[in-house]
Amino acid sequence: MAKKTKEARHQVILECTEHKDSGMPGTSRYITTKNKKNTPDRLELKKYNPILRKMTIHKEIK
Repeated sequence: MAKKTKEARHQVILECTEHKDSGMPGTSRYITTKNKKNTPDRLELKKYNPILRKMTIHKEIK
């Protein structure tokens, strides 16, 4: 019988929260992976936004 493997790491998209409020065109998004077993909640990281030219909080989107 074949074994079913459940992968714990999933690919997620992080989107800038400050960029939406600024009214500037474009979006700042990053793709990363996270372990669903260790972090079941939504991921929130500080990343560089090249359009705003500063470090901003990026939150996980669906």
